[in-house]
Amino acid sequence: MARDFRKIAAWRRAHELTLAVYRTTGGFPDHERYGLVSQMRGACASIPTNIAEGCGRQTNNEVARFIDIATGSASEVEYQLLLAKGLGYLPEDEHKNLSAEVIEIRRMLLAFNKKLRS
Repeated sequence: MARDFRKIAAWRRAHELTLAVYRTTGGFPDHERYGLVSQMRGACASIPTNIAEGCGRQTNNEVARFIDIATGSASEVEYQLLLAKGLGYLPEDEHKNLSAEVIEIRRMLLAFNKKLRS
């Protein structure tokens, strides 16, 4: 049974995070366009994308597999935010806010996955 991904709170928050990361990385140096900017945007967009794709699957196990992938992407974004801060591209307050959001999204995904697999 397919689910409507738009009704999943983790998807909504991941979508908003992706928009924020796109806005934030727009201010990164031009030489990072095909490096860190591309990686951060791709990993971040992968979170809501995989939630949406999983919701189109028929079984809970199939959905859970895509939630696993989304969770991995959230961890990737968490590191990339840390890297951006370390390189001086991301101010401390923005890093703190974006990191807190990605950590909360990952927590939500882990809880959703646990529910799917029980």
